[in-house]
Formats: sequence, C-alpha cells, structure tokens
Amino acid sequence: MKDHRYVDELTIEELEAELRLRRRQERLSRLDGGKQVARDPLQGPAAPSPASGSTVTASWEVHRGRCAPRFSAVIEADRLPRERRPIKWRWVRDQVLLMIEVLAILALVWVVGRMVLTVQTINEESRASQVAPTPAPTPMVSVVVLPGGHTPPDENQQSQPAPIPAHLRDLVAQITPMPVPTRGPEHVQRIIIPSIGVDAAVVLGDDWESLKKGPGWHIGSANPGERGNSVISGHNDIFGEVFRDLPELTVGDEIIVQTHSASYRYAVTQTRVVEETEVSILEPTSTPVLTVYSCYPYRVNTHRFVAIASLVGD
Repeated sequence: MKDHRYVDELTIEELEAELRLRRRQERLSRLDGGKQVARDPLQGPAAPSPASGSTVTASWEVHRGRCAPRFSAVIEADRLPRERRPIKWRWVRDQVLLMIEVLAILALVWVVGRMVLTVQTINEESRASQVAPTPAPTPMVSVVVLPGGHTPPDENQQSQPAPIPAHLRDLVAQITPMPVPTRGPEHVQRIIIPSIGVDAAVVLGDDWESLKKGPGWHIGSANPGERGNSVISGHNDIFGEVFRDLPELTVGDEIIVQTHSASYRYAVTQTRVVEETEVSILEPTSTPVLTVYSCYPYRVNTHRFVAIASLVGD
C-alpha cells in the first residue's frame, strides 16, 4: 500500500531507505538500457522518462524547512559499441583503389617488357655490326662514256673536254656524279710505272678539273689491294702528259700503287685499245685488279689505250 505521508512527516531512517531504493532503481534502469524509472511514491506525477542511453538521478534538498525531492536528468553517452551499417561509398572506394593497383602493376610489367625488348634489339644490332663483312666488288658509278676524254690540243696547248655523242647526251644528263670522298689511309696516293718512267701523285676523281692536277682515281672503284677493280686514268698530251708512254707497256710490266699505309705491286696481264664508249673496263671484278687507261692515239684521242694488271704482292 502506498505511503501518502508528506516528506516532512518521514523520519531520517525512512528517508535514507527511500534514497537507497531510488539508487537501486537508478542502477536497474541503467542495466535495463534506460527504461523508465519507477514513479516517485512521494510525488504525484511520474518522474520524467529518460531518453535512450541516459539515466535519471534523484537528490534531496531542504527547502524552507521541508525536505523535498529534486530530480535532475543526466544524459550519458551509450558506452556500448554501436553497430555500423556498411556504407556504399566505401565499397566504391575500395574498388577504385583496386583498379589503380592493377593498372600500376600492368604499367610496371609493360615498362620492364619494353626494356628487355630494347636490350635484345641493341644486342642483335651490335652482333650484326661486329661480324666481319664478306668482301664484295666495289660498286661503280654508272657511266656511258669513259671519263678523261678531250679534244686534241691546239698550237697553244689548249684543249676542251670531249663532246658527248648526241645519242648519249640524255643518258649522261641523268647521271649524278658521286661526291669526292675524304681522303683516307686506304685511298691511292701515288702510282709508279718503272718501265715508262711514271712516278706521280694520284688525285681523287677523274673529271676534267681533277685530271688537270695529275692521274685520277675513279670514284667508286676499289681501293688498292682490295678485291675489285681499281681504276686510274690520266692525260697523254696535255697537263703534263703523265701517261704519254702508256702504250709502250707490255705484259709482265710492273705497276706500283701506294697508299698512306701500304704499297701494292701489280703485273700487267693485258693491253688493248677500246672505244671511248667501252665502259666495261670500269666494271667490278672478283679479284684485285688495276686498270690504267689514257686517250689514244697521241694528239688524236679518238680511242682509249687500256692496261689491265693483277695484284702480285705488297
């Protein structure tokens, strides 16, 4: 049965018992997860219901000689861990990060693959360049008329380049002369023919201006001592008449050709007179050959006298 006495009618022991009861109810409310505290038997209206995760504490105070209960609500945070629902954006973030990692790995594999392929290509090119090349005939400049031709000199020892035959002018116009190479140690430097008293420096090129300086090496022909046809020509009646006595050569005569680093000896194997259009004497050969020619006959220059020699030693 409820006690309807006023607070000031209660004894100290009864008040302490009531306090213990309220503290017990407070502890029970905490354990029950914030359930409503029991109604105050000393107060008509029920005590306020605490919100979830909060507790209600009661205290006694003396007001104007009367001891009356005072309620105060203390809201405490729930100490139990809350269950968090999975969030969709976290899943999206994880997927994006996974894709980035996969792309990074693929890029790394591609870079390593390219590096390996590049190294292999460089090695193959190096091996190919380090293999000693097989000697081959030196390519020749395509011509239709033998170089070095000229008109007979006049009484003032003047001469002009021989006119190109009319039926060959179109072909000559299509030929682009090879540029004069920079002289190297393997290029011909000097020609010596003891039997006819020739000892002259050799220039690179056999055009009109080059042959004014002496006998000229045909650009594109083989270097002395190499497999192929090395061609040297010179004037016979102008600009020093260096090859004036070339027709006196006979089979077996020696021709010496010098370079910066070596000296090569050739022996004449044949001599002949050919037309100015007999460009076959410039063609490459499979063996080391020296071809020396000049205009013929003396001061007429309608043909070419050719001496062909084979390499016999150095």
